[in-house]
Amino acid sequence: MAKKMTVSGVPPNELDHASRTHAVLSASAAKRWLNCPPSARLNEQFPNVSSEFAEEGTAAHELCEYKVRKYLHDRMERPQSEYYTEEIEQATDVYAEFVISIIEEMKANGAEPLALVEEKLNYSHIAPSGFGTGDMIVIGKDSQGRGLLHIVDYKNGKGIFVDADHNPQMMLYALGALRAYDYIYDVEIVRMSIVQPRLENLSTYEMTVQELNEWAESIKPIALMAYEGKGEQKTGDWCRFCKAKPVCQACKEEALALCREDFLDLDAGAFDTAEESDMTAPYKADTQTAVFKQPGLIPLSELSEILPTLNRISSWIEAVFAFVSSEAINHGVSIPGYKVVEGRSKRVFTDTKAVVDTAVANGYTDLYKQSLITLTEFEKMMGKKKFNELLGSYVAKPHGKLALVPESDPREAVDLTEPSQEFSVLPD
Repeated sequence: MAKKMTVSGVPPNELDHASRTHAVLSASAAKRWLNCPPSARLNEQFPNVSSEFAEEGTAAHELCEYKVRKYLHDRMERPQSEYYTEEIEQATDVYAEFVISIIEEMKANGAEPLALVEEKLNYSHIAPSGFGTGDMIVIGKDSQGRGLLHIVDYKNGKGIFVDADHNPQMMLYALGALRAYDYIYDVEIVRMSIVQPRLENLSTYEMTVQELNEWAESIKPIALMAYEGKGEQKTGDWCRFCKAKPVCQACKEEALALCREDFLDLDAGAFDTAEESDMTAPYKADTQTAVFKQPGLIPLSELSEILPTLNRISSWIEAVFAFVSSEAINHGVSIPGYKVVEGRSKRVFTDTKAVVDTAVANGYTDLYKQSLITLTEFEKMMGKKKFNELLGSYVAKPHGKLALVPESDPREAVDLTEPSQEFSVLPD
């Protein structure tokens, strides 16, 4: 099998391994800079600050890489991290098993696939100086004999579902992979998969190379504007991880305009205006006109004047969401545009003594550390088939915590009318 070695323990996807610099037009932030071109340059004004979640994600990616490389017979020591838990072990197993299944399927289709782990991809022919690192690139044949490029990306987060459907990060990775390796196979189909095990999310989207190239041509003008710091600032869900968000003029104008619209009697100060101003007008971004716009950032002195109002609004928003969630989860009230879903839960042994007795009776004695080894370690020691045969009857998977999410969330809605949910529906 063709395979390519890379250095283990790679930094985040958009960090250049040699220069240690970040791509201005990073693939992971593509949704943001495609909708708000100036954000690419605005984010350069802020330091890259890591977090516990980011460190955990890096550790999980390293473990993913190790498990795939082990399958490919690459020499690599198992990485160590304080963030490794049974949950991370299980999540990275899901990713590795998915990647291995792709490779094995391509082999069964009669083609020796090219498997690239943590591969640096250059898509600068579409977005100036654009590059990133793909978690897994597999190139081979599909079941119909067509050239297939499959991009796989691991997501460690458990707060936001990531969908592969027209995902710009994945599409830019695919463009970079095609540019570098299309000569190996005449690729016709591009398949992109997001593996997000902690939310039980496995999303796959497929498109033709022609469709991908048409999309690439359509974003070239926007990418150029973003690289040059031109265009209009525009707010949306892509603002979530924008480092400029706290001092973004567009975010402030949108928030205050919404507040004026719904809370005309709020505290004087930030809203105390004698007549209508530009802030009250709907925000319309112009991403077509390539003219330079002065970055709209808010001075700290002005932010401090708004804080009291923001605190009051924030408190109200939290209270509203808590109330609506309680009505939906605890009382079965239907919320238009939302649904109640079940979160991820862990498997547990129902009878520890019986597990120990059964394992020992069958010749398994290395069961304890300071405590009983985990369920996952039992499974790895015995193998899945033997584990299910001997201990499967002692395994239970409790219901996950219920949460209210938008209808766009890909998880299946929970049927609150089932007796097992133990919720009583109150009259409306």
